[in-house]
Amino acid sequence: MRVSVRAGATPDEAEAIASALATHYGTEVSVVVTDGDSPIATVSPTTPEYPLESDLTPTERERALREEIANIEAGGPEKYRDRLSDQGKLFVRDRMDLWFGGEDGTKGTGKAGDEPPAGLRFEDGKFAAYDEWHPSSRETDPDQDDRLPADGLITGAATFEGRDVHFMANDFTVKAGSMAERGVEKFLRMQERALKSGNPVFYLMDSSGGRIDQQTGFFANREGIGKYYYNHSMLSGRVPQICVLYGPCIAGAAYTPVFADFTVMVEGVSAMAIASPRMVEMVTGEEIDLQALGGAQIHAEHSGSADLVARDEAHARRLVADLMTYLPDKAGQTPPRSESRPPKHDPAGIDGLIPDKPNQPYDVGALLDRIVDAESVLELTPDYGREIVTAFARIDGRPVGVVANQPDVRSGAIFPDAAQKAAEFIWTCDAYEIPLLYLCDTPGFMAGSQVEKDGILEQGKKFIYATSSATVPQQTVVTRKAYGAGIYAMGGPAYDPESVIALPSGEIGIMGPEAAINAVYANELADIDDEQRRQKREAELREAYRNNIDVRRMASEVVIDEVVPPSALRDELVARLDFYSDLDKDIPDKKHGTVLWESAPMLLRHT
Repeated sequence: MRVSVRAGATPDEAEAIASALATHYGTEVSVVVTDGDSPIATVSPTTPEYPLESDLTPTERERALREEIANIEAGGPEKYRDRLSDQGKLFVRDRMDLWFGGEDGTKGTGKAGDEPPAGLRFEDGKFAAYDEWHPSSRETDPDQDDRLPADGLITGAATFEGRDVHFMANDFTVKAGSMAERGVEKFLRMQERALKSGNPVFYLMDSSGGRIDQQTGFFANREGIGKYYYNHSMLSGRVPQICVLYGPCIAGAAYTPVFADFTVMVEGVSAMAIASPRMVEMVTGEEIDLQALGGAQIHAEHSGSADLVARDEAHARRLVADLMTYLPDKAGQTPPRSESRPPKHDPAGIDGLIPDKPNQPYDVGALLDRIVDAESVLELTPDYGREIVTAFARIDGRPVGVVANQPDVRSGAIFPDAAQKAAEFIWTCDAYEIPLLYLCDTPGFMAGSQVEKDGILEQGKKFIYATSSATVPQQTVVTRKAYGAGIYAMGGPAYDPESVIALPSGEIGIMGPEAAINAVYANELADIDDEQRRQKREAELREAYRNNIDVRRMASEVVIDEVVPPSALRDELVARLDFYSDLDKDIPDKKHGTVLWESAPMLLRHT
């Protein structure tokens, strides 16, 4: 190939041109001056000399990077890491080993520079805030107080029990797990990617809240910490959000657990509160320690914010692993089904378990043991609103959400906290396509001045609203008494369940016989002077009233669908759940209702 260049080109310039063209075209190139005959440079193509594959090894550049990564993975100052065992908790990377290192948590060690856990797919933002604490021009001290590795927050993706999840985990050795600008950005990205991927989110939290001395740039910004809760709201009902608390979660950090679908607290070490004990004392004068303010017992028994309480970190993981077996990865998917197992106890014992007298107590857990698959009951918030049991279970391997009155507590009467608990559980089941099973044995909503102050009407409204609006298959069983508005909230005939069936012990009425006789016939009975005649008349009236509310009469009038032999109840439910497993059930087209907590899942359903 001959190439002409302008007159005056130097031999070096001509050679550079010839070399570039020879390499590009793979042929010999001669460069001549315009109108000239003799080349001023000629270059033949050459083959670049690459090193042999066997000679390639990591360079000093890569070794330096690995040292930097190891330094980051060491976490905050050593003195803070050394204190963790005394506090009863793991270093964050040891915690990730437990969660994502395989079934026994042994893959990976969590030690700086070691192999990551087998289930850790990748980590994002490891170098966050790196320039703020680790400039290349200075020596690093593993105990320097201003160490900010990963800005105190680890985010990424992992495999948990064979399922892909997004996760975040606070590093308590870095400024007590507090949140600042770079960590906030990582948290937000993780949430927004979960919205796109449709994978569950784990929040492994141990945070003292916002980093007050570094709040510029993340507190009130459009993409700041406030966006956490916007994203929580958008994720709500889209993918399961599960939060596990390993230490104090104060102020802004405390909102993530309550926004999550499920919250697990570790006994004795975790707490959440809107303000620290010191701040509480400053504002109110109240002196209180953190556990009394917002420990696991407080939120399990009094606020209802803790769904499950774990004995230790390993137990927390096992609880979440169990919980995940009932949940799909995202809304619209069918929950995972397991192999069917017979119930723990023979269904033939059901009729003998349920007393004839409406107010005689029994444990509904014993009834569940004769209906659902053995060892499949996972009760949520068991110590809050105890007169209603909310639990996941399986029937013939199929996940169901159980809402059951508990006659062993307050005769199964519905108090405000139980109504709130049931409503939120129903709505969560509906968001994730988990069929509902109501076991009704209640005298109705509790009456009295205190429950009115506690909002029985407001919470009862939410309970009834949730039952009315749920679009998953619903089965209702009247096991004994179904009085007053209790039958409305518990999936009665007017609330479009797929079936309302009853056991022969069932009764459905405005109120129980004793209350009814007193309300209607008090004057008539008072006019009977003879005590024996009065007792006889009262017994006649009571018997007539019980016949009037007996489920056989309700079945005769086709108020309910069927009265079934108690020993056949499980088989009946298996058949009905299977038949109605795929149905089209809708609610009126509207933006959303006016019950505050229900709007987000409904919006998702209609988009």
